[in-house]
Amino acid sequence: MSIPFQGTAWALSADGVAETSDKLAVSAAEVWTVLAVETSCCGYLPDRRPQICFERHIFHRLTQGKFDDGHISDPRPGAYGAPGAHQYERLSLAMAKDRGAALQSASWGIGQIMGENFVAGGHNSIEDFVIAMMQSEDVQLAAMSDFLISRKLHLALQTHDWAGFAQRYNGPNYAINRYDLRLQAAYQKYSGGSPPDLDVRATQLYLTYLGFDPGAVDGVAGRRTLTALEEFHRSQSSAASQLTNAEVAKQLKTALSYQVAAAGQLV
Repeated sequence: MSIPFQGTAWALSADGVAETSDKLAVSAAEVWTVLAVETSCCGYLPDRRPQICFERHIFHRLTQGKFDDGHISDPRPGAYGAPGAHQYERLSLAMAKDRGAALQSASWGIGQIMGENFVAGGHNSIEDFVIAMMQSEDVQLAAMSDFLISRKLHLALQTHDWAGFAQRYNGPNYAINRYDLRLQAAYQKYSGGSPPDLDVRATQLYLTYLGFDPGAVDGVAGRRTLTALEEFHRSQSSAASQLTNAEVAKQLKTALSYQVAAAGQLV
């Protein structure tokens, strides 16, 4: 049985990263830099719902304070609570008051684009935007690139103006969270080494969806990832593999598609 906001949630692809890099006129390192700081490079929860963060001050503004309670609506940002499923609990409470304003008051996906920016993110309505966020990380990334271009933030990425990017992407209080310094550190990491292996990363994400525990979705095939892959193969009575290549990721995606279809969920 499906749950609200649960979609196909396909993993980021090489084509998706390349298309965004080309649109922004930057290398993959700059793209991964933003993703690493925003969502630790993963756009979905283990149950295939998009990563979100509900912003009570946005809901307050969009509803003119009509529902102010200090919890889901307040002129002050903060009081986020735990990440993950808890953010959907907050979103659900707000949706009961005003669905459209609530959806616009959450940041969505791998780039954490605010719902209120759905037009800048390339969509005609907030509902279309949210449905798109459920589909794949490639779609999430495309929305992020459209938003950056609409705000001319790709220019700050091109010049590595981390403070300028942080101020306009994360808000005027970016320094409190050291957002610019975290961007700089992430860029040094990705520009000086290899980006995440997308086949390994897809393998990790699909293993997570299937109920196995590969550890972080980081594109590095460590012991936990290989152990989880062995457990998957045993569950399928298939030959165990220590490889995390495109063929293995495709096999996992197929298994996930069957599981989702059997449960009557969106595929």
